[in-house]
Amino acid sequence: MALTLAAAAELLDRHHLLREIIQGDCWTDDAADLAGADEPFTAITYDTRKVVPGTLLCCKGRFKAEYLTDIDTTGLAAYVAETEYSAVTRTPGLIVNDARKAMSLLSAEFYGRPQDELTVIGITGTKGKTTTAYFVQAVLNAYSGGRAALFSSVDNCLDGHTYAESDLTTPESMDAFRMMREAANNGMRYLVMEVSSQAYKVERVYGLTFDAGAFLNISPDHISAIEHPTFEDYLYCKRQITHNCRTLVLGADCDHADLIRQDAQASNVPVTTFALHAADGHSTHADFVALPDASSGYLFQEQGKAIGDFSLELEGEFNAANAAAAIALARAVGVPAGSEAFRALERVHIPGRMEHYESGNMVAYVDYAHNYVSTKTLAEFVTHKYADRNPRVVVVTGSVGDKAVDRREGIIKGAQDYADRIILTAEDTVHERMIDILHEMQGYITNPRVVSDIELDRAKAIEKAVEDAHAHADRLTILLVIGKGEERWIKVDGKHAPYEGDDHVVKRLFGLLND
Repeated sequence: MALTLAAAAELLDRHHLLREIIQGDCWTDDAADLAGADEPFTAITYDTRKVVPGTLLCCKGRFKAEYLTDIDTTGLAAYVAETEYSAVTRTPGLIVNDARKAMSLLSAEFYGRPQDELTVIGITGTKGKTTTAYFVQAVLNAYSGGRAALFSSVDNCLDGHTYAESDLTTPESMDAFRMMREAANNGMRYLVMEVSSQAYKVERVYGLTFDAGAFLNISPDHISAIEHPTFEDYLYCKRQITHNCRTLVLGADCDHADLIRQDAQASNVPVTTFALHAADGHSTHADFVALPDASSGYLFQEQGKAIGDFSLELEGEFNAANAAAAIALARAVGVPAGSEAFRALERVHIPGRMEHYESGNMVAYVDYAHNYVSTKTLAEFVTHKYADRNPRVVVVTGSVGDKAVDRREGIIKGAQDYADRIILTAEDTVHERMIDILHEMQGYITNPRVVSDIELDRAKAIEKAVEDAHAHADRLTILLVIGKGEERWIKVDGKHAPYEGDDHVVKRLFGLLND
């Protein structure tokens, strides 16, 4: 059914969001009082520059009245806002209590509720969302003949095989439902999506119920004045997935797991658990487990019965745990335990995620690690893997400006007990000066054996790490180049500046580029 002013008003009223409808001097609760209330909207947008005749405009965030100057000349049909703008436009305004919630509901309706045509899987957690999402999509693609879409912090995929770089971990609601419609029109049966804490904080997934949700783990992250003021707020936002899914997959060893179970019980959501079982068998009991297996990598079990023994291309026990979560999610949405589709786990490769290169006395890992947990986990992994070779570890890293300020200390704390040298370099920033951020990070280094320096040019910072390895040719040097992965840009003063890419720099310096 086409979305009209009358239908939009009814939907918003049903969700207790509509305050009134205002057009000039007419203030009403009944859209029928206005001409054209049953005319279908031709487009929906939150960008005034994209208004065409018949458009419904959603005024969200720091919207200003001056954005509507001369808007009536564009053919705007109606707007949705928390403030009425009748002084600058003659078009009717749906005045609401929460513009972001309204935008999500209206976008879903405008695009014909594509979520009802897809089995939608949502994944949250501090660490492992992207890897788990890629694992799940691979299994579902194998099971369905390539009909699984993906929204991730790295790439979006709307046809099962074409990947395009994403801008946000979880898209704005309007963009998400538009992309869901495209995926459904492309014949997709499944959608796997990462769900960030900000997605719930700013209502990007309002009104969306996941057929299966996952809560992988939790640790402090995204704590800042413009994100989450406290860890409690961060966790609270993450926990909302529990109330908005039909079944939940939970990390058995997750901090605050008992609280999340209480959430699930309150919402009558069934819970299954996953965990990594160490070789000595010491781990929390879970429904789905990954056990180290010398012959093949990992043996995955469901309730003690084998799902399969798989060798993962993505290294590390943490990725085996992500694979166990993915198996649990795939089973939750109907993939049979004996399906060959689970073999797809072995072929998963994520650009910029645990990319591994070797040259002479150097081993490099390029990864998106960007907080305490991910940095510490990676550093622990390589130190353990190469322990018999007495390696030196050189870390090349920075931290984003303007947000997630807790990461600056976290990255250093995660790296400094494993690193011989930390080279601090550029990351994304908008208003903050990167040099100030790097000096702040340097101040968090308390381990006296760690050498640190600053090189703002990211490519030159990686070159310095390689020069360091050459200067210690008698030992193995492990280079951990973290934060940017395969991204071909760095945000400078809020704008994307071209960048060669961490992976490309490493391959160039290692002599691994194809001519």
